[in-house]
Amino acid sequence: MMWFNHPGGFGYGYGMMGGFGWIFMVLIIVVVFVLLFGVFRQFADDRRDRRMLTRGARDILDERYARGEIDTDEYKRKRADLDS
Repeated sequence: MMWFNHPGGFGYGYGMMGGFGWIFMVLIIVVVFVLLFGVFRQFADDRRDRRMLTRGARDILDERYARGEIDTDEYKRKRADLDS
């Protein structure tokens, strides 16, 4: 909508969205930050889950060796497989 109250006779009054455009701009910025935070957190969770799985496998291997379910040679071979 055009208003004729600016120098030269043409203008847009309060601007688009009737002066509340800044609210929508803030909302857009907040949404972008929330999305970025979610993406970074997802990557961090994936990395942590992979470390937990590896550490969990080592713990299980250590427990099996401690209980005597596997011998020393098998323990060393499987430990080397997990470390590589």
